[in-house]
Amino acid sequence: MSGILPPSAAIRRSYRLSTYHAATLPVVRVGQRPDDAGLPRRGTIVMLSACNPGGRRRPDGWNARMMAHLARDLRHVPHHLGEGRLGRWSEPLYAVEMDLAPALRLARRYRQNAVVVVRRGQAARLVYLA
Repeated sequence: MSGILPPSAAIRRSYRLSTYHAATLPVVRVGQRPDDAGLPRRGTIVMLSACNPGGRRRPDGWNARMMAHLARDLRHVPHHLGEGRLGRWSEPLYAVEMDLAPALRLARRYRQNAVVVVRRGQAARLVYLA
């Protein structure tokens, strides 16, 4: 058992309504196909954060430390700093070029509810961990 509880309906709705972006990658919305410009020809981009585990707000300093730990874990993997945004709320994330299975292992390590998966020619999708 992962210890991750399913996110509430409000949190799931927030994920679906948020925009996600990083560096030169296109703006991504769950359920919509992003512009392919900036996406790798093959492979997967996973939008992954270490902030606010389980959808529970944590202090900014704590979130910054967790993002630094995640950056260390990604040191051998192509990644770009970005953010997820909904209205005035935003949260840092990394757009990571990696297969889904290892990305999900990292997301579990940082107790995240979900990741956003982006592939060229496909609608972005939300993958829940619970």
